[in-house]
Amino acid sequence: MIRAVFAAVLALALPAQAEIPIKEVTSPGGITAWLVEDHNIPFTALEIQFRGGTSLEAPDKRGVVNLMTATLEEGAADMDSRGFAEARDALAASFSFDAGTDSVGVSAQFLTENRDQAIDLLRAALVSPRFDQDAVDRVREQVLSNLRSNEKDPGTIASERFDLLAFGDHPYGSSGDGTVETVTALTRDDVVAAHKAALARDRVFVAAAGDITAEELGLLLDRLLGDLPATGAPQLTEAPWLLPAGITVQDFPSPQSTVFFGQRGIPRDDPDFFPAFVLNEMLGGGRFTARLMTEVREKRGLTYGIGTYIVNMDHADMLLGQFSASNDKVAEAIEVVKSEWGRIGREGVTPEELEATKTYLTGSYPLRFDGNGPIASILVGMQMDGMPIDYVTTRNSKVEAVTMEDIKRVAAELFDPDALHFVVVGQPSGL
Repeated sequence: MIRAVFAAVLALALPAQAEIPIKEVTSPGGITAWLVEDHNIPFTALEIQFRGGTSLEAPDKRGVVNLMTATLEEGAADMDSRGFAEARDALAASFSFDAGTDSVGVSAQFLTENRDQAIDLLRAALVSPRFDQDAVDRVREQVLSNLRSNEKDPGTIASERFDLLAFGDHPYGSSGDGTVETVTALTRDDVVAAHKAALARDRVFVAAAGDITAEELGLLLDRLLGDLPATGAPQLTEAPWLLPAGITVQDFPSPQSTVFFGQRGIPRDDPDFFPAFVLNEMLGGGRFTARLMTEVREKRGLTYGIGTYIVNMDHADMLLGQFSASNDKVAEAIEVVKSEWGRIGREGVTPEELEATKTYLTGSYPLRFDGNGPIASILVGMQMDGMPIDYVTTRNSKVEAVTMEDIKRVAAELFDPDALHFVVVGQPSGL
């Protein structure tokens, strides 16, 4: 779960202070979407998120949402797997489906001239998937192959062990990909039930960017999503945090160890989120000027890289980090991490560090845009996180508003070396 979350960190990157023309569109049937029109290139990117994801699964059905989403393109309506693929390719359209911890994602890109046909094809996958038994079995074998491979991957082992220790029996405590045992036991009926539970109109968020008007998008929404179930499976409640400070070592035959570490985090809607965001960049951001990179890598040569992340999920907030080091250097690296964690909490940062970090965060903001696809993804993520529609134009001002007093207060409240837990997968010495 954690590795997937890292890969999904929100990146907003429209021009730093521009007035972004984001429109809120409501379809005749009541489905809401955000839209950025751009008629310069004749194609549109569409992003759909259904809140819930793999966290809605029963313990003995772990992996069913992942199996379901991976099978959506394996035939729909009167098309088998091959027929669906040929129809999609003939339209030069692109579809992808993803099972996340907190959501099921659907991405689509299509040319304006083929928009109607592409939407009809995507609708068939979402509303009328076939889930043919041979397709389910074939995709299941692919999933099982990945699971067996993950059983030998120290990064996956470390993240899954951390999840289990942190969340126990809560769905966050186990992988949404399932296990070899749970996936093997899944039936076609389980996949059909997961489809009805996960893809429903009461949990859908939509964004579009490209060559489409608000009126066209409104009609498209009803056509695409109007026949999905009105309601899906009940959403979860908050996850418990069960992880005390300490170190957990899991033996793994390797010359180096993989380390995941973390503590409780800060909610995305907390008034102190932006000071925490800036602080994390100074402590463990990916730049070589970050304190942990300087102390652990540059000064001591204990690792090639180290990073920390504020991770906000629907039902838990965490401050996490990871690195790898040779077995004889892991113990020292952990001590340096704890020392720097405590130092930033006690001492805060210098004015020079703060200004340099704010300059980086605001200056790099517009560089992350890469076309209609990323724009649509950003907009749907904003909706999922409950951000206002003008967030893109106010984000940099929120970073600029962070003061030294904010930094000192939040650093002392948030960064607690006595709350850190380290999961080490390898054969470290000195632990």
